[in-house]
Amino acid sequence: MKEQKMLWGSATASYQCEGGWDEDGKAESMWDHYLHEENLENGDVAADHYHKFCEDIQQMAEGRQNSYRFSISWPRVIMNRNGDVNKKGIEYYRKIILACRENGIEPFVTCYHWDLPQYLQEIGGWLNPETCDAFQHFCEVVFKAFDGLVTWWSTFNEPKWFIFSGYMSGNYPPCHKDPQEVIRACYHVMLANAMAVQSFRRAGIQGKVGIVASYQTIYGINQTEAGSQAIRNADNYCNNWCIDTASEGEFPQDLVQKLAEDGYDLSFAKKDELKLIQENTVDFLGLNYYSPQFVRPYTTGETDVKVNNQGKKYTGNMRTVVKGWFEIANDDMIDLARNDWGMIIYPQGIYDGLKRISAKFNGPIFITENGYGNYEDIKQGQIHDQYRIDYIREHVRWLLKAAAEGMDVRGYFVWSSFDLYSWKNGCEKRYGLVAVDFDHGCERIPKDSYYWYRDEIMNDWNDVREGEV
Repeated sequence: MKEQKMLWGSATASYQCEGGWDEDGKAESMWDHYLHEENLENGDVAADHYHKFCEDIQQMAEGRQNSYRFSISWPRVIMNRNGDVNKKGIEYYRKIILACRENGIEPFVTCYHWDLPQYLQEIGGWLNPETCDAFQHFCEVVFKAFDGLVTWWSTFNEPKWFIFSGYMSGNYPPCHKDPQEVIRACYHVMLANAMAVQSFRRAGIQGKVGIVASYQTIYGINQTEAGSQAIRNADNYCNNWCIDTASEGEFPQDLVQKLAEDGYDLSFAKKDELKLIQENTVDFLGLNYYSPQFVRPYTTGETDVKVNNQGKKYTGNMRTVVKGWFEIANDDMIDLARNDWGMIIYPQGIYDGLKRISAKFNGPIFITENGYGNYEDIKQGQIHDQYRIDYIREHVRWLLKAAAEGMDVRGYFVWSSFDLYSWKNGCEKRYGLVAVDFDHGCERIPKDSYYWYRDEIMNDWNDVREGEV
């Protein structure tokens, strides 16, 4: 058997990096509309990747990265509800893909990274089944446009976050707080995923099609029966409804049963749609891992989902409660390191997560995002981001352990290729291997981590492989 080449790369997302928000026929996205209406910091320019992609891809190649994970902006490609195709949008992404190929970089393409067209949000977005049909059409257009140029296609990036943040915590558009809407939107996204997979296979598209999920390795803080149930509830809530459904073709049955017992309406799920989901599972999984979740059994109180978009300015606690399901106990883990946004740093979680997923999925797995966000003063010259180097090194160490034990891990992508717009955190939360001077023409300045990552790839991570975990 031919040995698979490991992909070592970095990742971005269209709205967060491109800018050019209204150029060359691009339609308005949900995020364009929301941020303009609310007068919030936006991604109108972002990192200006729309005009600087050649420079950025060349810089990745010089950094010895052999893959680039990026997303296609739906409203840049499909102009309206009629499904009319914007040829300039197609040509833009063709140029990116060809630039990757010319630089020896494997394009790893995501169809949807949260920038829903506003014309679909206006008819209910993911609450409306028409959005599933529109998504299938969009995917068919890009699949066929780039057939033979792309090997790895992802339908969605992190369904949990754009659904739960939009309909549960209410901190992302459309800013609702309704668990029943969460359930309906989750169902439609998984249906849309299956519809896209079906189109991919019917058209005979070359390559593989998968999905990228946010993955939070769940740990309990006690060994009781109630503690074990809380772990299972949290795993279903955070991970399984997306990962298991996409890879096994069925929503977790104990999850469905609990939702029904809790009185939620599931009558919108149709037999023919559930059959379509069952028959159109993904070829691979992408896991975005940053941090674990520690949970305890539910005790009391209404559902209250906490989000920190303020970093060091945030003064509250992060005690998320999902009524009748579980409580987040991260605040109790005082001995574990965390970043300025309260995110626990626990590299072993990447190994434990890969082990759990590998036990039930026998296809390729990629770590499609992993990285460290921080405040950084780029005006001081060279950015000495040893904290980011430490974070990446230790996570890769555990990833290599998983691969050495036979888990089918095919790649790793740092979030992010360069500093970009980080949703409601704005641009002050920097994740990039390369700094972006947003005040001076989005000039690129490689950080210490960029050079370190380059050298580790060149040396096949020998020093990391030799370390102990």
